Amino acid sequence: MITRLHSTAVNGIDGYGVEVEVDVVPLKDAARYYIVGLPDAAVRESVQRVTSALENSHFFCPGEIKVTVNLAPADVKKQGPGFDLPIAIGLEINIQKTIEKIPEPFVYRTPIHLDDWCMVGELALDGKVRGVRGILSQAVAARDEGRKYLLVSQENAQEAAVVEGIEVYAVESLKEAWNVLLERERFSPVSPVDEAPAAEPGPDFADIKGQPYARRAMEIAAAGGHNLLMSGSPGSGKSMLASRLPSILPPLSHEEALTTGKIHSVCGLLPRGSGLLKNRPFRAPHHTISDVGLMGGGSNITPGEISLAHNGVLFLDELPEFNRRTLETLRQPLESGVVTISRASGSLDFPCSFMLLAAMNPCPCGYLGDPRRHCKCHYADVLRYRRKISGPLLDRFDMVIEVPPVDPASLLQKPDGESSATIRARVMAARERQQKRYAGTGIACNARLSGRLLRQYCPLTPAQQGMLLSAVEQFSLSARAFDRILRVARTIADLAGHEHLTDDDVYEAIQFRQFECKLRG
Repeated sequence: MITRLHSTAVNGIDGYGVEVEVDVVPLKDAARYYIVGLPDAAVRESVQRVTSALENSHFFCPGEIKVTVNLAPADVKKQGPGFDLPIAIGLEINIQKTIEKIPEPFVYRTPIHLDDWCMVGELALDGKVRGVRGILSQAVAARDEGRKYLLVSQENAQEAAVVEGIEVYAVESLKEAWNVLLERERFSPVSPVDEAPAAEPGPDFADIKGQPYARRAMEIAAAGGHNLLMSGSPGSGKSMLASRLPSILPPLSHEEALTTGKIHSVCGLLPRGSGLLKNRPFRAPHHTISDVGLMGGGSNITPGEISLAHNGVLFLDELPEFNRRTLETLRQPLESGVVTISRASGSLDFPCSFMLLAAMNPCPCGYLGDPRRHCKCHYADVLRYRRKISGPLLDRFDMVIEVPPVDPASLLQKPDGESSATIRARVMAARERQQKRYAGTGIACNARLSGRLLRQYCPLTPAQQGMLLSAVEQFSLSARAFDRILRVARTIADLAGHEHLTDDDVYEAIQFRQFECKLRG
């Protein structure tokens, strides 16, 4: 007797359908269990979880049967404990139909119309249904496979319910799952929440004293999605500025929230009971991070920090302290917005379109150029320190600025800067102009402009062309840096409400590349 049920699994950040076939044959000796279809260790161990859950949920589970479970497609490796629930349901259905003499207390009606259902969940030994990672991607896959209903744990319910086109039913136990399959009409599907719970108010730009140049650079970076490098001595406020960048970023669109949510769901980072993310991610890995931790990978390939920062910000503090080889791996993802992880078993693509925000000291001791503290570094040490950031990587920054030390007199004064809410309003207005301008092109912000579209939307007057060529010669800028100046100028114009680039827009954009020549030595 074979029973077929439907489940899902995750490959990378995308879900795919899995057919769970359960076959039960009566024996006269001890029970035997076989799971085929390239299962990993967690899937093979489901035998012990499923049998204990059935017995402790007061289902009949005889000791004289041969059980064969096939997970199709058989040529794709299956990972994780999410198949426990469909295996247990299929096993008990077969027992009810196959075993002739079942004790009366254990005789149950069996569910029908199983083709309409998708089931995902880990089982505890007492029969409780636990959540699994990646349920958002799996809910999308279940809907695309034509399933009408999705059966998941209470823990995963709100996360799955944001997917339109499929009804989600939350259960706490194996017994409740059986009852839902029998009489779905008696139970109500989960209603989705609009967004994740609002986060506590974070740091505000109104707290910052001084640094008008750096604050202006942060606003431009947020408005256009530009990469920004800050150099300054310890205590100048680089980390303080970085921590406030999320407060001026626009919220995620529905499409962005769905893609970002898939990545965080696969990594188990979505808050329990939440729907789609509202705020853009802000990731700040330590400088000791490995290549795999930053880019993604591992034995079971999972996203790294650059993918977790997708549609948000990746902040690298103390940039020269990172391993140089690790930093160099950022170059291709910064250009393409996708990172490809290749292994012997195959390759996976993870989205990683993010803003790169970085901070560094001007020298190893940190006080080069500080008017109040003497730098003790030799010139060769300063060059060696700065050369940890290669020229090609430096080219990937749209703006490179110096953050000077704060004037001690300003520390005794009240902050005089604008609040994050005021700055955010301008940023969102600029983003709206970009969305209207690039509608239908697939471009989300000015930082993604390239090639023909860059020339189309950033035409230059002869005077502006001369200004840019002079800057390229004077600061020894590359062709890539030339294009990045144009993108920044387009953002400055959007913040000011200019339809076309003005001389002031271009001149200001050039100012944000001046410090680069100092870092190159």
